[in-house]
Amino acid sequence: NIQFVKGTNETSVPDVKLTRSKDGTNGTAFFLFSEPDVFEATELEGEITGMFLIDKEGELSTVDVNAKFLNGKPQGIEATYVMKTTEELNRFMRF
Repeated sequence: NIQFVKGTNETSVPDVKLTRSKDGTNGTAFFLFSEPDVFEATELEGEITGMFLIDKEGELSTVDVNAKFLNGKPQGIEATYVMKTTEELNRFMRF
C-alpha cells in the first residue's frame, strides 16, 4: 500500500520512473500521482507528512513529496524515493 497520511491508503495508481546508476549500486524512483484521492482525505485525516510504501516486509518512506496545483486546486503529487545502496534498491524492487 502507498500512504501519504498514515493509516489512509492511496487508491490512485502512480506513474513510476526508475533510474539506476551504471554500477547498479544506487537509484531513484520518481512517482507521479494524477488526481490522488488523498486531497479529499486530508480534510478528515490530517496532513501529508511524506510517502509511505508499506508491505509485508515493512515500510519504505520519503519526505520528498510535492503537491502540484492548477488555479489553486490540487492536481497531483510528485514524490521522489532515493536508494543509496544495493540493498535499498533490491528492497524497493520487491515492493
